Amino acid sequence: MGNTDGFQPVSGFDLPRFAGVPTFMRLPLMGLSDPRLAQVDVGFLGLPWDAGTTNRPGPRHGPRQVRDLSTMIRAQHGVSGVRPFDLVNCADLGDVPPNPADLQDSMSRITAAVSQVRQARVLPVAVGGDHLCSLPVLRAVATDGPVGLVHFDSHTDLFHSYFGGSLYTHGTPFRRAIEEGLLDPARMVQIGIRGTAYDSEDREFAADQGVRIITIEEFFDRGVADVMAEARRIVGQGPTYVTYDIDFVDPAFAPGTGTPEVGGPTSFQALQVVRELRGVNIVGADLVEVSPPFDNAGGTAFLAASILFEMLCVIAPRLAAAKAD
Repeated sequence: MGNTDGFQPVSGFDLPRFAGVPTFMRLPLMGLSDPRLAQVDVGFLGLPWDAGTTNRPGPRHGPRQVRDLSTMIRAQHGVSGVRPFDLVNCADLGDVPPNPADLQDSMSRITAAVSQVRQARVLPVAVGGDHLCSLPVLRAVATDGPVGLVHFDSHTDLFHSYFGGSLYTHGTPFRRAIEEGLLDPARMVQIGIRGTAYDSEDREFAADQGVRIITIEEFFDRGVADVMAEARRIVGQGPTYVTYDIDFVDPAFAPGTGTPEVGGPTSFQALQVVRELRGVNIVGADLVEVSPPFDNAGGTAFLAASILFEMLCVIAPRLAAAKAD
């Protein structure tokens, strides 16, 4: 176990961060048919697709901008000292090519690609794209039974449908995932929920299914450490998926998203919640809803890249330890 030659990211000491072709965290780029895929432990996969968006489009451009801003990520965590690229082999696995004219075909393509990643025993970390992207990823991840979910967001995404019966939007993925048996609602926690609402349908469904919702008011009353301790208890040691909508963060720190909600966490708290996932049995993850058209200075994409690095610094030590056993 440990990094194999050729899997270290390009250092800013060797090539300036503004130069070269950007990949996620300056990692090697490879396709899913690359024979080196068998050596990869964690694979970053772009999902440039936002056909589930119901208001401001743009997250289809998210993976490209996150790649660009992720060139600022260095090799070592500034607090824990974790050097994830020394512990596991990581790679940028490119983008899943969507079908902009066919929502169902795009979801099938995403599921097929993530299934291929999983079959190669690579842990997938997807970068969207809108939040509907999570559903086809979960269809590939939860093949052995329902998984737990830690969900950072300002919205529950548990609605039944939009516009008189549209079942597949970025406001419905986790309702569908529960219905399809992909998620165990008793091992689901949604953190940061806030904002005005159409009605209470989503929260009533959550209560009926046993999904734990932690509103932003409770989050601030209790603090990061206490809330995340409960999140860890809820998911336990079973396989768990982590999904992070960038609109969890207050729009003062992350304006580049399609459905912002005021009154959210700071950028520091956005990193803290991920650090508190240590010990969780993460089998897949995503970060979604970065929308470059609303992110003129790139700060949202840089925050997204930083959150992804935090995820990696939680995943890599556990994965390395498991592979060493």
